[in-house]
Amino acid sequence: MHGKSSSHPGLAKNQSRKGRVTKVGPNHLSMMLSKEEETMVHGHGFSQKKREKQLRESEIHREMESFPVINMENLNGEERAATMENIKDACENWGFFESFTELGYGGFMVFLQLVNHGISHELMDTWRIDKGALQEVYGAEVQGNGGKKAMKEFTAHLEKLAELLLDLLCENLGLEKGYLKKAFYGSQGPSFGTKVSNYPPCPQPELIKGLRAHTDAGGIILLFQDDKVSGLQLLKDGQWIDVPPMRHSIVINLGDQLEVITNGKYKSVVHRVIAQTDGNRMSLASFYNPGSDAVIYPAPALVEKEKETSEVYPKFVFEDYMKLYAGLKFQAKEPRFEAMKAMEPTVNLGPIASFESFANRKQMGFVCFLCYYAKPSY
Repeated sequence: MHGKSSSHPGLAKNQSRKGRVTKVGPNHLSMMLSKEEETMVHGHGFSQKKREKQLRESEIHREMESFPVINMENLNGEERAATMENIKDACENWGFFESFTELGYGGFMVFLQLVNHGISHELMDTWRIDKGALQEVYGAEVQGNGGKKAMKEFTAHLEKLAELLLDLLCENLGLEKGYLKKAFYGSQGPSFGTKVSNYPPCPQPELIKGLRAHTDAGGIILLFQDDKVSGLQLLKDGQWIDVPPMRHSIVINLGDQLEVITNGKYKSVVHRVIAQTDGNRMSLASFYNPGSDAVIYPAPALVEKEKETSEVYPKFVFEDYMKLYAGLKFQAKEPRFEAMKAMEPTVNLGPIASFESFANRKQMGFVCFLCYYAKPSY
């Protein structure tokens, strides 16, 4: 990874890195431990549970080294060019990024990790995904001034963060600032929604599918995942890679609409959630999507640049795509794109709305809370 630091701010300074991770299949990682780690794990009378915990912690540390890490503060200094290049690399080669926070500030990873994104630890802890938070979301407490105000403030920060990211993508793509936000507008502005999900433990995870492999239909997704229980995986180079749980982190991934608008320059990424034997996995996901009547199509500037080397993606109304996606979510995205191409003659392709047309109108974004249990079935 270009510009990648040899250390990770989320790791302890004395953490050993002598072990290696070897990919052996789509669902497994095999670790070669150093002598020090073998002694640490197998010696000193550790219980089996402690051994498993130590192995998992070592694995997480190594997995984190696989992901790009972006420090947002570097965008304001001499390292801006290198930082933007790292963001570009993450978008082109990962499609995901995760953020972690330190010193009271938030960060990200497309799967990419950006540090110092500006969301405070205190605010994130207010809505940290645990049993208490889920109960509040389900119960009357969320209607109280405190809980409702905290959620509104938190999601407002996430929406601004999504728009900041879109502008950074525009810069890397050579598009005018604000192009991607304009592309999402339609007649009523973009939409912004939030859902809370709960995945209970399953004693026999091999018997259920969890949340099956899929790409997200929308624009850009910000995931505040469980900081203790893993389960999220992304598909890269034919291998399933765990996205390790980290407190105060936000995972970012790109949806199908950004793949279309960038004409395939940036890809939506296949990901899934697998069942776990121990602990509830809970997450809060926010979706920054186009308005229902927004017309989505490749940016002309990107089509012109790549017309001799790549196929042009289809033009369609976002609502039409969502209707198709509802029945084909867990299938490959390419047939969805082909189906939308067949509908192109019926699409009224107008100019992208300007921000000025919304100057005196309140943006019609929304926040909805969709809470559900992914109940195991045996």
